[in-house]
Amino acid sequence: MATKEFKLPDVGEGVAEGELVNWLVAPGDTVSEDQPVAEVETDKALVEVPSPYDGTVKELLAEEGEMVPVGNVIITFTVGGDAEADEPSSESGADAEPDAPTEPDASAEPGASAEPEAPGAEADAVEATEGRVFAPPSARRLARELGVNVAAVNGSGPGGRVTDADVRNHAESGGTGETGGEAKASKGPKQVDMSSGKSAVSRREDADGEPAGAGTGGASASAAPSTVERAGRERTLAAPATRRVADEEGVDLNDVPTDETRDGEAFVTAEQVRSYAADVAAAEEAEAAGAGGPSATAGAGNGAAAGASTATGGEETVPYRGVRRTIGNQMAESKYTAPHVSHHDTVVIDDLVEAREELKEHAAERDVKLTYLPFVMKALVAGLKEFPVLNSELREDEEEIVLKKEYNVGIAVATDAGLMVPVVKDVDQKSLLQLAEEVNDLASRARERKLSREEMQGGTFTITNFGAVGGEYATPIINYPETAILGLGAIDERPVAEDGEVRAAHTLPLSLSIDHRVIDGAEAGRFTNHVMEYLENPQLLLLE
Repeated sequence: MATKEFKLPDVGEGVAEGELVNWLVAPGDTVSEDQPVAEVETDKALVEVPSPYDGTVKELLAEEGEMVPVGNVIITFTVGGDAEADEPSSESGADAEPDAPTEPDASAEPGASAEPEAPGAEADAVEATEGRVFAPPSARRLARELGVNVAAVNGSGPGGRVTDADVRNHAESGGTGETGGEAKASKGPKQVDMSSGKSAVSRREDADGEPAGAGTGGASASAAPSTVERAGRERTLAAPATRRVADEEGVDLNDVPTDETRDGEAFVTAEQVRSYAADVAAAEEAEAAGAGGPSATAGAGNGAAAGASTATGGEETVPYRGVRRTIGNQMAESKYTAPHVSHHDTVVIDDLVEAREELKEHAAERDVKLTYLPFVMKALVAGLKEFPVLNSELREDEEEIVLKKEYNVGIAVATDAGLMVPVVKDVDQKSLLQLAEEVNDLASRARERKLSREEMQGGTFTITNFGAVGGEYATPIINYPETAILGLGAIDERPVAEDGEVRAAHTLPLSLSIDHRVIDGAEAGRFTNHVMEYLENPQLLLLE
């Protein structure tokens, strides 16, 4: 038996860190080599990180939403032989720790380690020794969102662990947490005591399922589940990663209940801290919603989850992370690095509308949807060849402007997760139908979060189509370190004055933003005029 550490690998060329968006496993889970264990967000790409071992997850050393430097240990595994047999407390896998003691804890309830290989006994042992629900933070958050009392959910994971799927199944079957006493009479819902001045966290039950200390009050588990006091220790041992989690959660390690010891001192794991913090948060939500009494936590599922946004005056908070934070960092770097100037113009495209209508049917016969974008891309490349400074990059350290000889056009795509920019490579070497087919494929996979990192790299110029939502003009931000970006407004009939008369014509508004350190305004105007010439006379595209 051995404990193996797994460091965050370089999930993309030159990436120094990544955001751990979601854990796909929990402590105690059995994993196989190459099985995804986490999702990591880097530079707008969501990447699954696979396990390098066959074994059992021992501890998760990073929090969801945390930025982790490449090379930092994020997870440990128990590998070799029977992983569960090596863990005396593996039946409560949420508390596994890399250097956990090899002897059973003397303070554990009777029968806690008996026959761990029996699934039924294992689940009973979990409840007897810990008296709390084992569920990762994601499952607890989901339970609160769905109005489910996590204590009433039957866990299907190792040691009775509650998974996200368990919570969803419970919600779909009509369970709300209100009937937790009926669904699990031997366990009973957790109760929050907001008036005691003590930690509102249910922690321990005896082997019969009654809350610890219930005998002194003469109450049954289903009638009056107890609340457990803060541990109130003067000293607690914990790994640095666990202490970091405690700081982030605002938890005092000395308050977190634990049965584990190291060198005679209480030892707390990161999972225990997260569970404790989640229970305290649920208690606070219940109090804010006006819940109380034996069903306070059960009611919090419906009341607190719905009222969480009104408890602070109607505000709602949304995590600033993942793709949204990546976009924010990229936009800030671009805006504060490159002095932006925007050039606006409008092109009459009656002939282009007519040409596209004629070609659309031929494209459909080849199962290709032909939009205006491929025409714009071809016209754009014609302009970049004539004015190469717009297809460039400023390398400040080397004090040089690099004029790119490749024409790789990024296409900004709005997705539910935020803006993504897949890149169409070698636009100058592809036909309209090839471009149409590739753009449709990339846009579709961008919305499904199925793009690879490589498909969003190597761009030399970017197009953004804000006209898709009805806009005309904008001041798009450059996709740094590129030096220009072209925004497309909505194609519509607008009044156009020609030869002293006004007529309705199909027009396309254009918004070009440039890095004024590299590109002069006059050159931006001439470039735009060149692109407009090709859009006004689409037959010129046959020459490209």
